[in-house]
Amino acid sequence: MDLFLINLLHGLSYGLLLFMLTSGLTLVFSLMGVLNFAHASFYMLGAYFSYFLVPYIGFFGALLVAPLLVAGIGMLIERFMLRRAHRFGHVAELLLTFGVALLLEEGVKLIWGKASVPYRFPAWLDAPLFSAGTTQFPLYKGLIALLAITIVLTLYFLVQRTRIGLVIRAALTNPGMVEALGHNVPRVLMAIFGLGAGLAALAGAVGGAAFVTEPSMALAVGAIIFVICVLGGMGSLVGAFVASFIIALVQTFAVGIEMSLADGFALLGVALPDWPLADMTLARMAPIAPFFLMVLVLVVRPSGLFKEKIS
Repeated sequence: MDLFLINLLHGLSYGLLLFMLTSGLTLVFSLMGVLNFAHASFYMLGAYFSYFLVPYIGFFGALLVAPLLVAGIGMLIERFMLRRAHRFGHVAELLLTFGVALLLEEGVKLIWGKASVPYRFPAWLDAPLFSAGTTQFPLYKGLIALLAITIVLTLYFLVQRTRIGLVIRAALTNPGMVEALGHNVPRVLMAIFGLGAGLAALAGAVGGAAFVTEPSMALAVGAIIFVICVLGGMGSLVGAFVASFIIALVQTFAVGIEMSLADGFALLGVALPDWPLADMTLARMAPIAPFFLMVLVLVVRPSGLFKEKIS
């Protein structure tokens, strides 16, 4: 029971981190219609910028400043690159953001090298928040959960309950009328893109400290965040929230199960032939579980679990 509880808490914490990362991509796609291939690179930049800033302004100062810096980079990319490509359609946007992702990754390698960097949480955040039996739940995972929950509530309040959110939603449905009322629609879209980049950077600032900070971290999470967006429904924040937990819990529990396929079918009274895959354990199959779920959901429900957009 203690092991189940700890795995559940680790899965929920990981799910909140995934949502923190995915929410920015979902926000940009829902409000701008841009599928940003460089989103995972903003996650990587958040981790590296935080690593660079920690010796000067401390860990929590870096958590604040690094996302702001990456948000600024995101706004510059939207203003001087993406806005020009937008007139040529979605293919041009995809190719541009893919190129930006490669450029950012190579830039990180050029400055910090190809190896991982020693970016970790402060020692006091490694202390246990509570214990279940002999297993401890660290304080930093509680911090991740707190940040993610704050983001969920802030995004909902910002988009649905404020005048800024009203302008944002109106700018997507009737930009001409919004401009006639005195609002700068291109500036609104630039701010949305910057907000999405900043959210990814915040996820990177805590995710890099919790796991590893290296140039390949963008590639490692890039596929997962697109799986979450597709699984939850492109453009749906609620869908991204639910799908993040599904993916996180499936992977967390699968990693801890050493049962093979043959053992699983044996419990059902079915004997598998002596195939090479029969001895493969669920723990080894955990990395492919998200992609299997995505394909399964797309076959049954191509629009994803949720199809409602923010707007």
